[in-house]
Amino acid sequence: QVQLVESGGGLVQPGGSLRLSCAASGIIFDTYAMGWYRQAPGNSRDLVAVITSGGSTNYVDSVKGRFTISRDNAKNTVYLQMNSLKPEDTAVYYCNAQRRATTTWGQGTQVTVSS
Repeated sequence: QVQLVESGGGLVQPGGSLRLSCAASGIIFDTYAMGWYRQAPGNSRDLVAVITSGGSTNYVDSVKGRFTISRDNAKNTVYLQMNSLKPEDTAVYYCNAQRRATTTWGQGTQVTVSS
């Protein structure tokens, strides 16, 4: 059974940092592209960052230079380092695993940026 478990969310002040983690089980992790998405209330779930099985990364323009996605294949874990956080980064962040037509989602972790 495929399972993705996110952690690391919370409340942080503007300008602060958080690191999200997503631990995967039930998949051959290093064959999957891994992504982070976010969804704010009333909005769609949008891609934030993705890292391919080969380690290539891509980011939405609004987080470039502030967020870094990485993966540790030995630990079956993908990370999202978030720096210089802004109130508009507030959302539920979801981990995603994708390989061919197979997509799996985690349960989400809340990130709130507020003073």
